[in-house]
Amino acid sequence: MPGNIEGSVGSGVPRPELPRYSWRVESPTSRLQYIRDHRDADIALSQLTPGPLGFDLEWRPNYRKGAMENRVALVQLAGHDSILLLQVSAMSEFPSKLRELLDDPSRPKAGVSIQRDCQKLFRDHGVSTRNCVELALLARSVDNARWKGKYTNPLGLSRLLENYENFSLAKGKVQRSNWEVRLSPVQQDYAANDARAGYTVYTRLIALARDMPNTVSPDYYSFSVVNGSLLDHLGVSEWFAQNPHYDPGPPPPPKEPKERKKIPEEPTTSAASHTPASSGSHFTVQDRVRIETVPRDGRGPPLVPPASANSLAGKSYRNRSYRNRRASTKQPQNHSHDPAQQSATIAHTAARTPGRSTT
Repeated sequence: MPGNIEGSVGSGVPRPELPRYSWRVESPTSRLQYIRDHRDADIALSQLTPGPLGFDLEWRPNYRKGAMENRVALVQLAGHDSILLLQVSAMSEFPSKLRELLDDPSRPKAGVSIQRDCQKLFRDHGVSTRNCVELALLARSVDNARWKGKYTNPLGLSRLLENYENFSLAKGKVQRSNWEVRLSPVQQDYAANDARAGYTVYTRLIALARDMPNTVSPDYYSFSVVNGSLLDHLGVSEWFAQNPHYDPGPPPPPKEPKERKKIPEEPTTSAASHTPASSGSHFTVQDRVRIETVPRDGRGPPLVPPASANSLAGKSYRNRSYRNRRASTKQPQNHSHDPAQQSATIAHTAARTPGRSTT
């Protein structure tokens, strides 16, 4: 389906629900062999027909954060008429025929995210793998009109199967199950479907490559992991993923900046303005600073209201203990206003000032 952009990166087109892929239905003539002994594995591998292989690995997951990954437990291979599930974790030694087959550059081994798998296989079992076909790179090379975006962006096996075979792959808890124990029928079907689906997608994409006017170099999508080094598909020179003819399409639109949440401003009115003045108020006469003076005319001292009553009240409201200490240590002496005391002061002043009226 060249030219159809449905399912391309960033298209935003929802994919329809598709039937589940089953190797038993789509490849009924294939024979499944589940093998736990290295000698039986060597016999089965020697009987494989020539040609490309779908390739996948499984290992027991580790749920402890920061812990090392468990070793590869299962190697899956799928050819034209055979599917082999080789549980190397149950074998006393790694099958010699499997080591030879993986190191053979004439047999493509196709899968998704296969570079990580091949590097892990070398770390765990010291096995080199040549001519490893990354299906995502192959799809972008032979069907560029459908797939846009960065060349090395991954494409899942299920997504490729949906676009080229109109099937989806069943996932779920079985994907994270223990692959070191004796496999259940459900685990066997899951592992067989992954390997066979890889083989099916590879054959479809290679058919597209043959119809292209220009030759697609294997170096665009195939590599080798030899003694831990990443080399070309023959295992000769250094390799890295590139395709000079690939068109990634227009860059994606820039992301709109997220709106910042507005923080409500704090009220500027002091706490004292919200406190009702009543007999039950927290403020006392000590909180009001008054200045009393005796004028020359003897009419009594004018009362001067404090300049910052609200400020003092706010401080007292927020920290009463601080206010009481301040009032007890810095309160002016004899500055409180008492009407009886004021009258006595006026009379005393009049008596000392002869010839002046007190009225």
